[in-house]
Amino acid sequence: MNFHRSMAIERETELKFDLSGEPQGVNDACGSLASGDGLRFRPITTADLDDIMVIERSSFGVPWSVNFFRQELQVACARSILAESESTVLGYVLFWLLPGAIDIHNIAVRVDYRRRGIARLLLDRVLVEARRQGTIRVLLEVRRSNVAAQKLYESMGFRTTGIRKGYYSDNGEDALAMTLDLAGGS
Repeated sequence: MNFHRSMAIERETELKFDLSGEPQGVNDACGSLASGDGLRFRPITTADLDDIMVIERSSFGVPWSVNFFRQELQVACARSILAESESTVLGYVLFWLLPGAIDIHNIAVRVDYRRRGIARLLLDRVLVEARRQGTIRVLLEVRRSNVAAQKLYESMGFRTTGIRKGYYSDNGEDALAMTLDLAGGS
């Protein structure tokens, strides 16, 4: 299965987000994007949390708890996008809509589906929403040791804009603050 960024860009207008300022609800329709490989995008629901937790635990040394995900899904400015194929959850991204910015909080892909472009497609969906909202920047933090993620973000135009010393509580590792400036029309 090979997912291409161009496929995502061609179908940008097919995605619909509920951005009414209310928390993203279980019944919110985000629309879906289906490729020839059956990849679809939709919001995360509480019914997805068991699958999300499998990915979360295999992706992070200190994973978010299921209760943290539940709380996150209730925050008024929080949004989520889940990637699935044939009812298999492949990955997800959670982000907040802030005045003038989107702050990406968490992104992960199933171990057996990594390096197939799914994280890039999830990020593309976030960028589509950023542009739709007139957002001028997209922000995130990434572990200094997570070179693969840094390379992905850099390939999408993110630049390191700072260092958060001791950001990660599990081992005191620094985080790189990365920003994608959309004001220049990129």
